Amino acid sequence: MPRFSRKTLLACVIAGVSVIVLILALSWFEARYVRSFSERTAIFSGDQLQLPAELAGPGAIRMVHFWDPACPCNVGNQQHLAELVKNFTPLGVEFFAVQKPGSHGELPADLKAIKALPALPGSADLPASPAVAIWDREGKLAYFGPYSSGITCNSSNSFIEPILNALKDGRKVHASNNMAVGCFCDWKPAEKAEP
Repeated sequence: MPRFSRKTLLACVIAGVSVIVLILALSWFEARYVRSFSERTAIFSGDQLQLPAELAGPGAIRMVHFWDPACPCNVGNQQHLAELVKNFTPLGVEFFAVQKPGSHGELPADLKAIKALPALPGSADLPASPAVAIWDREGKLAYFGPYSSGITCNSSNSFIEPILNALKDGRKVHASNNMAVGCFCDWKPAEKAEP
């Protein structure tokens, strides 16, 4: 029977420990970042949404991004949102963001051009986030709802580019009530149980 040298034994132990560490790291990563997608239907009704007084009325096309820093669904649409800002800001679209009440966090550096709003009249009753509201040049709500339908959000399945292009071209859009299935998180803070 062949005898293992110390070097061979040490190499086998190091390789075994490395495999175990890699398996543990992969398990940790999956548990932390990979989540299963469960279809969730949300009904978006923009009947109560209004721009703050200083932004209301005729002006530029205004888009408001509603987001929750703790929502994993935001990660999927932030690249798409950055593309929207890059492509539509030069065309005169103004971008704003409303963060979920009581949450803490900041938008990524490539989204710093988006102006933060502390709140939006009517936004307390949002069904879910991420969501978006778009007002036309006359100051009328043209669209309220999700960025897209389904688990991913990008320019190929987005509802937003066609709406912004129509408004930019002077066409009327009225889609302030929508139902969609997608990756959403609750907007309202969880109710605390009373003792």
